[in-house]
Amino acid sequence: MNPGMVIPVPVLLSLLAAFALTIVPLPGAIATARPEWVLLVLVYWGMAFPRRVGILVAFLAGLFLDVLQHQLLGQNALALAAAMFIVLQIYPRMRVYPLWQQAVVVAFLVGLTRFLNIWIQGATGFPPGNNLYWLPVLTSALLWPVVYHILRDARRRWLLHLT
Repeated sequence: MNPGMVIPVPVLLSLLAAFALTIVPLPGAIATARPEWVLLVLVYWGMAFPRRVGILVAFLAGLFLDVLQHQLLGQNALALAAAMFIVLQIYPRMRVYPLWQQAVVVAFLVGLTRFLNIWIQGATGFPPGNNLYWLPVLTSALLWPVVYHILRDARRRWLLHLT
């Protein structure tokens, strides 16, 4: 196996934490505003390690998310892969954006994944939810700076640990 293709330990641990945060039970009012944790983690690692965390990792994470959330197999996989494709196209510019501009891009990416999910649900005969369906776009963008700082610190500690 090519050493450049190995997924770093912090990526795997943060994805596991994102999956856990995605399935933890929340009260109804808060559950509708749940941020898209897996997408937030994938966006950060796609910017940090674009050669290691790419479309395939996003697709596999989406398949796992489909199973965890009992959704149509491939629904989240398609949405996360599409979002990661965009991240990989713009990551050099996105790295130099201030956090508020990155949060705007994250909001767009979450909106795109939500749109693809609602489109697939509509095409398969499942009725879309109400307007609160779009609330994770806002909460994910607001939490982006926190996720960014936590994952950046984890990446720096891991790199220090290697040297």
